Amino acid sequence: MINLENKSFEKVWGPGSQAPYLSQTLRSEGVLLTQYYAIAHLSAPNYLAQISGQASNPATRADCPSYTPFTPTGTASPGQVTGSGCVYPSSVPTLAGQLSSADKSWKAYMEDMGTPCRHPELGSRDSSQGAKMGDQYATRHNPFVYFQGITSSPLCQSNVVDFSQFAADLATVQTTPNLSYISPNLCDDGHDSPCVDGRPGGLATINAWLKQQVPKILDSPAFKEDGMLVITFDEAEGNTTGPSGIPGGTGGGRIGALVLSPHTKGGTTSSILYNHYSLLASIEDIFSLPHLGYAGATGLNRFGPDVFNLSH
Repeated sequence: MINLENKSFEKVWGPGSQAPYLSQTLRSEGVLLTQYYAIAHLSAPNYLAQISGQASNPATRADCPSYTPFTPTGTASPGQVTGSGCVYPSSVPTLAGQLSSADKSWKAYMEDMGTPCRHPELGSRDSSQGAKMGDQYATRHNPFVYFQGITSSPLCQSNVVDFSQFAADLATVQTTPNLSYISPNLCDDGHDSPCVDGRPGGLATINAWLKQQVPKILDSPAFKEDGMLVITFDEAEGNTTGPSGIPGGTGGGRIGALVLSPHTKGGTTSSILYNHYSLLASIEDIFSLPHLGYAGATGLNRFGPDVFNLSH
């Protein structure tokens, strides 16, 4: 999984896209999900949704400027912990915990993070909200460090690592994790424009970064064997929303997602309604895991023959 930042469907996939490698070259090799939506604004709730199935709350919608503990007020269906805050208690399950319990491997690769499992002290302000020269890591784009079930485990040090480790892990099927979750830095993910290092940022820098990194993924032995690459965005720009009728909502606007796999036919399209919870549920399906939170909601669409549309 590669998450990029703050671009609406039309800007990325429309005829005037400033990311032709993504919108044309890669598009011709995968299936484009044209009705894929983010669940909220701002960034944080979308990342958290992808690995927990939890809905947004006032603190996450504010992008977690402080690394505040989540204060639970109760529970609600489907599998929701109600309350507000950013750092969820160990009782809240995650996709990472599910994979570990099922003896599946996972890693989160965070560009510019440096120190493994890097996050602020609990209760303190987050000093990684803005880019600095040589450090364009954003805590809020790393959902793994918002769950105490992960940060309190030794797995956080070994599995939530700097992106520089990714190339070596891709070298063999054995060293490639079952789930690789990638967040580029604040320039390469398109968030900043211009960037603190002088690069243009936005879609132009997204395009350059993908052009450098994605061929290595597509050429890797694990991808060629039975891999799936999903490229999507956290949310659309502005306060856009989407249609009703999809569990968990479309409050973050229409973003689209591209799925590439030996099991997808290039240049195809699916117009089925999806959101970030659909992606979580689809990953859980692949690994025969139960659905967390909104991923288990009745009526939520999960990837099927519309995505895995090439039979072997």
